[in-house]
Amino acid sequence: MKKKTVRFKETVGIDIGSHSVKIVHLKKLHEGFKLLNYEIRPTVPTGIEYIPSDLRPERFAPVIIEMLKTLRINPKSIKHLVTSIGGDNTSIKQIKTIFLPEDELESALFFEAKKHIPISGTDMVLDYQVLSVEEKTNNMNILLAATSKDVLNEHSNILVSAGLNPNLVDIDSLAVANSFALNAFAEDGVYVLLNLGAHRSNMVIWGPDSKLFARDIPYGGYNFTRDIMRRRQLEWEDAEKHKLEYGLLDNPDVANVQTISMLDISEKSTEDSIVDEVRRSLRFYVKEAGNSDFRKLYLMGGTAKLKGLQEYIQDKVALPTELFMPFINVEMPEKFQDKKDPQLALAIGLAMRME
Repeated sequence: MKKKTVRFKETVGIDIGSHSVKIVHLKKLHEGFKLLNYEIRPTVPTGIEYIPSDLRPERFAPVIIEMLKTLRINPKSIKHLVTSIGGDNTSIKQIKTIFLPEDELESALFFEAKKHIPISGTDMVLDYQVLSVEEKTNNMNILLAATSKDVLNEHSNILVSAGLNPNLVDIDSLAVANSFALNAFAEDGVYVLLNLGAHRSNMVIWGPDSKLFARDIPYGGYNFTRDIMRRRQLEWEDAEKHKLEYGLLDNPDVANVQTISMLDISEKSTEDSIVDEVRRSLRFYVKEAGNSDFRKLYLMGGTAKLKGLQEYIQDKVALPTELFMPFINVEMPEKFQDKKDPQLALAIGLAMRME
């Protein structure tokens, strides 16, 4: 039975991050989209130190309900809602397989996924997309996305508790790639996308004709604040303020406090840990995909705005590095012109997803 294509004029993307929720409301135009509104709201109390593992999923629904009220969106009226999941029990891999008819493909892919994806078979929820069929060999290039039933259920529960109907659920790194593919002038070559969150960052390597690679890096804004606390002997609230104002740079008005922990070389800085992970992934990609045509590294997400980070990464990874603003195909009303924010990249990638 052929699926009926749903016609929708408006679309909502919700990025439920570990620290904050981002909601983007777009109107579909004949070409591209128009931004109707957006909202970013933290789910973690400002100025109070917290332990990530103590954060409960119940904190999200009340925040989403309030945000939808502020945006004047009735949850029941949303025709096209796209959200995403990420973290340990989600995985995405591009694989090559012999050509198979559709009725055989799914069971073959399930078997294949077990080899590639670290989620136990009984607990796995699998989705796939055929990217291309090679003319000469008839081999299929397929993108596999997998998660566990628990992750999907927890995510659905958050949405249902907020009065929403879980519609399309993407994987974070795919939404990042989508945001870039729909909002960048990428001609040839390969691009490195780094979506820097609060507790983890999505790294995606993408190119118009290249193999897709995605992985999560277990560092983010939270770790930068912890570094500042340690180095400067500050409490959480003051460390957060310092981070937002100076980023990786020094406060010119304060003498630098050399502490024993600063001299402890066993403690790597967060920026160094991120750079190490990026370099390792690039080496792995060159070996796996046989392609080293890296053109640019784009930073997105809330932590991307950290002063000094862009220059630091560019210097250490030796790739031109820029902040990614995901608004090429999104018409921006005047009131949003000076409020463009790289933190919206994932939510925009979700809202722009069509099928």
